[in-house]
Amino acid sequence: MSRKSRSSRALVALAFCAVLPLTATACGDGGSGGDGDTIVIGTKFDQPGLGMKNPDGSMSGFDVDVAKYVAGELGYSPEQIEWKEAPSAQRENLIQNGQVTMIAATYSITDARKEKVDFAGPYLVTGQSLLVRSDNNDITGPASLENNKVLCSVSGSTPAQKIKDEYNGVQLQQYDTYSACIEALKNGAVDAVTTDEVILAGYAAQSPGAFKVVGEPFSEERYGIGLKKGDSDLRTKVNDAIKKMEDSGAWKEAFDRNLGPAGIAAPTPPPLDS
Repeated sequence: MSRKSRSSRALVALAFCAVLPLTATACGDGGSGGDGDTIVIGTKFDQPGLGMKNPDGSMSGFDVDVAKYVAGELGYSPEQIEWKEAPSAQRENLIQNGQVTMIAATYSITDARKEKVDFAGPYLVTGQSLLVRSDNNDITGPASLENNKVLCSVSGSTPAQKIKDEYNGVQLQQYDTYSACIEALKNGAVDAVTTDEVILAGYAAQSPGAFKVVGEPFSEERYGIGLKKGDSDLRTKVNDAIKKMEDSGAWKEAFDRNLGPAGIAAPTPPPLDS
């Protein structure tokens, strides 16, 4: 195409967008991280049942399905979603730098994080627990870890911070991803892995007979969708989408499909924050 043709085409597109500013979604920038034709969503790539990048390049998991539903309500088809890996320690930076429009990545809503980003939701409430090898019988909860046991979690995560704050007698080993912790548990480099129960259950289901979740949850984690601070319009739209997903039954279907095989019954969806 010639430069003149490209210029004429661009002028026509601009005129079209000026006439239809509210309905022509491709004219906008799709929010931070989008280029108009796509929306960039951050999630985990290594958490079975929640956010997983499969060998064929497709994405699956409960967080992924929630994000797809929300994106659909915002006017984006699944093919228009660009998935970006969002490790725990990088989530706020990804949002603040405009590299993503939103993040659905087992992202616990906390006061400290709310100083940097906004949250829609919560769309799931879970609790921190422990994963051990199936032949382990002496770890029953966080207190039993203080006898020279090595516990693994992820840098920048809420579970890691809770261990540092409340169980300082525990030897905490931190990696960038939970999949690295699972490998360390498998080869005996650590004695247990801690994060939210739904995440651990996903890993246990992925390797039947190798691991087990032990003890009662010892925290409450409220998963939200992270958004750019101050974007109240987008937050309202995302909350509306989450509520619609819950009311329609699609939320329970997504939970049962992704986390049911791990033996977790779908809970009642939590009320959204005002």
